[in-house]
Amino acid sequence: MTRSAGWPQLGPEGFRRVDESDDEVFYDFPRLTVHIDDPAIAAVREIYGRLPSRAAILDLMSSWRSHIPENLQPERVVGLGLSPPEMEDNPALTEIVVHNVNRDPRLPFGDQLFDGAVMTVSVQYLIHPIETFAEVGRVLKPGAPFIVTFSNRMFPTKAVAIWVNSSEPERVAIVERYFAESGAFRDVEFIDRSRRPGPPSDPIYAVVGIRN
Repeated sequence: MTRSAGWPQLGPEGFRRVDESDDEVFYDFPRLTVHIDDPAIAAVREIYGRLPSRAAILDLMSSWRSHIPENLQPERVVGLGLSPPEMEDNPALTEIVVHNVNRDPRLPFGDQLFDGAVMTVSVQYLIHPIETFAEVGRVLKPGAPFIVTFSNRMFPTKAVAIWVNSSEPERVAIVERYFAESGAFRDVEFIDRSRRPGPPSDPIYAVVGIRN
């Protein structure tokens, strides 16, 4: 995958959405469906194999499935999201926290509590991404990975304008910019799983950063 040169511009207009109503209203109706196909889910699970085993994991913007490999045997998986029914149906979660990061990017956790964090096909909905990524850095232990996975799927009325109007390579650069601007991560790495053996399926990309 060839990415465009230069950083994307992150002006206020880029974080407007077609539907600016409260996110709680949009997620009031549980959507117990996966948003990527099975081969893409397998690719996400393979990427999440980079998480430490027997660890405390934060699942940001969580829903009814986390795709964390069972063989990691996490000690604790905290789901933070907007839909209690979805998270209550998630067998991976040991704890549920209802919190809207678009209203308040500050995460309701103490410093350096988690050994890893994931955000699955949801980064396109962040309206305060730099602040949110900085907060993820605050709650992670030094050396802990933050893995952000995404595809080309979205709810277009809730995705921010900069995402909707960008190509797939440009979206990779956007997420890399979030990591860089947060000031909390090093060794930022791009992973491309858009082309996989077998029938065509949803592309999967990931950007991984290590907590400073």
